Amino acid sequence: MSFLKDLNPAQQDAIRAVNGPVMIIAGAGSGKTRVLTYRIAHLLASGVPPSSVLALTFTNKAAGEMKTRIQRLVGEKAADLWMGTFHSVFARILRRESQLIGYTNSYTIYDTDDSLAVVKTAMEKLKLSTQQFNPSGIRSRISYSKNQMLTPSEAEARSKTILEEHAARVYAEYDKTLHRCNAMDFDDLLLKPIELFERFPKTLEKYQHRFAFVHVDEFQDTNRAQYRVMRLLGDRNRNVCVVGDDAQSIYSFRGAEIRNILDFSKDYPDCQTFRLEQNYRSTKSIIGVADELIRQNTNRLKKHLWTDNPVGDPVTVVQCADDQDEALRVVQVVQEEVGRRKGDLRDIAVLYRTNAQSRAIEDALRRTGIPYVIVGGIRFYERKEIKDVLGYLRILVNPLDDASLLRVINTPARGIGDTTVDRLRAFATAQALSLNDALARVGEIVELNDRARHHLRQFRALLDKYRQLRTTLSLSEWPRALVDELGFLTSFKEERTSESMARWENVQELLSAITEFAQQGNAATLEAFLEEVSLVADIDRWEGTANAVTLMTLHASKGLEFPVVCVTGLEEGLLPFTSAAFDDVDVEEERRLLYVGMTRAEKRLYLSYAQMRYRFGEASYQTPSRFLAELGDTNVHQVALRIPRAAAHVPTLRRPSPPARKQSARPADDHYASDQMPDYESESQEVLVLKKGMMVRHEIFGRGKVVDLSGTGDNRKAVVDFDQAGLKSLILKFAKLQKG
Repeated sequence: MSFLKDLNPAQQDAIRAVNGPVMIIAGAGSGKTRVLTYRIAHLLASGVPPSSVLALTFTNKAAGEMKTRIQRLVGEKAADLWMGTFHSVFARILRRESQLIGYTNSYTIYDTDDSLAVVKTAMEKLKLSTQQFNPSGIRSRISYSKNQMLTPSEAEARSKTILEEHAARVYAEYDKTLHRCNAMDFDDLLLKPIELFERFPKTLEKYQHRFAFVHVDEFQDTNRAQYRVMRLLGDRNRNVCVVGDDAQSIYSFRGAEIRNILDFSKDYPDCQTFRLEQNYRSTKSIIGVADELIRQNTNRLKKHLWTDNPVGDPVTVVQCADDQDEALRVVQVVQEEVGRRKGDLRDIAVLYRTNAQSRAIEDALRRTGIPYVIVGGIRFYERKEIKDVLGYLRILVNPLDDASLLRVINTPARGIGDTTVDRLRAFATAQALSLNDALARVGEIVELNDRARHHLRQFRALLDKYRQLRTTLSLSEWPRALVDELGFLTSFKEERTSESMARWENVQELLSAITEFAQQGNAATLEAFLEEVSLVADIDRWEGTANAVTLMTLHASKGLEFPVVCVTGLEEGLLPFTSAAFDDVDVEEERRLLYVGMTRAEKRLYLSYAQMRYRFGEASYQTPSRFLAELGDTNVHQVALRIPRAAAHVPTLRRPSPPARKQSARPADDHYASDQMPDYESESQEVLVLKKGMMVRHEIFGRGKVVDLSGTGDNRKAVVDFDQAGLKSLILKFAKLQKG
């Protein structure tokens, strides 16, 4: 037991409490994994057989690392532990017992693609159009019903819309098909053990006797089915130990139920509760600000995070002009950390709420030659929905681009199958034509039936239409018209899953990028945009070394830590990410999500927000996130950066040094200005009368030259080429430009 001396008193108490239900509330950076590891090692060292200990985790990596640590502490007997994810452990049990519920032990586990194929087959059998009802959306609803432990008939009884009713019918047919194929999907790996244990009490008793001690890691992320199967196994011995942090419950969109951890003491009134509140990861400043934020949640377990670490730098809140300016500030942080502080790129993480936000940040890092990697996501221009839209743009620019035509010829689905495409390609090869030219001669392809010819002609007419519109609409207008006609955005919105909404926002972000590019003047052509994107793609494929800035969503950052963290986009509608159906419960989860991001930081934390952000192809004036007002004033440094006039390069970001003896009226560092937000509502602002070529000055961007003017009245805009900030599109009503 000598290894227990490595732990603090609260951790030791949690480890020694081995009898009866135990809840360990483990704050961020408090050594949760160490406590769970040492607790299991303590049981084995006390004589508990390894086969009597069950530990359920949420990743196989976490299970593997814990098992390795336990083996170091108590030796090879730890190899007999039952430790793994919920799905892997119960798949193992089902291999032994599946014949009781009508499966053989050689059943197949269907992945997402397999499940989707079964859904499509079921829809075809039920004569449901895959054009009218999205199969991915149907599959998502089936998964939701299973996580709620609803049978097909129960799901149908709860249906409130035609879509839900059809999804329940597909669910019934889907389940029959899986059973007929001796197959289970991922959700079944949780549901079938519940069915097994409830239908066969003797089998349940066997596993209850075997697993005398049940442990659940990341308990705040369990769904209803996971909680039910845990209770079934643990109710006999009641030696159930759950470890988690309600403040880090951020996966409700996957079915996680925060009530599981909030109500654990109600389900187990005799449970012992231990709070791990000492943080070993972050500075006092970071912990203090994060704790101040999370205290605003009403549905939470009492906990006060603290640390013996140094106070460190204050949390820096950065006001930015727009999303491009925000990306520039990220570059400044990187240059500061690697330059003056002599840190490594791998020490820095940039976090954001939605994948679409990475585009501006990637562009800024790429322009300055800073290597980066994306964790838990695909680089912006490599995402499928982005490549699909770019495929259309490329074939419209270059009719000889056969690869782009093949990518989009049936995207979205328009009834052009593989056989039709093969016959078109064969004709084009025989006649030495491009596929685009072959489309004009589909009447000569004798192997095609009338229906196939009709679909091909419709596709060719679509391409011809938008080649013509290129000559009459602006670069920012006709791509949006194309996307609207293709129905990409409508289909993503109707699917109504978190994945489809992310795709919807990504396409909108691409349209915003084209709009921004179009404002660069006469040189802003579609060909130039596609060339820039092509160069981006080539660089993106180069992984470089592991020493690179890390980009990821806030959700993907959970469980990780970095010396320096930048959390971007703290604006209403983005963080918190709000919708019409948003309520207080959703706001609390968004607050927990920000808390998770903030507590990834070890030494320095930057929070940024933009006054204006291009969203959905339009300039949107943003409201700072309500969360910024909840951080308190202690250990928070509010700054709005100015770009120096004479800087020959992107300025590095550094914290202003305190005044020596007396307070100066000016900030100690000219890079900073604690400006108030502009009064966008004021109608009394005097707007400078501008002409092309005029020199002007902006309070943030400095001196620049007017290169273009457009619009009228309140929508009057100017494109200004600033000496240091480059081209910016400004709405004159709000820009406060002065003669330069």
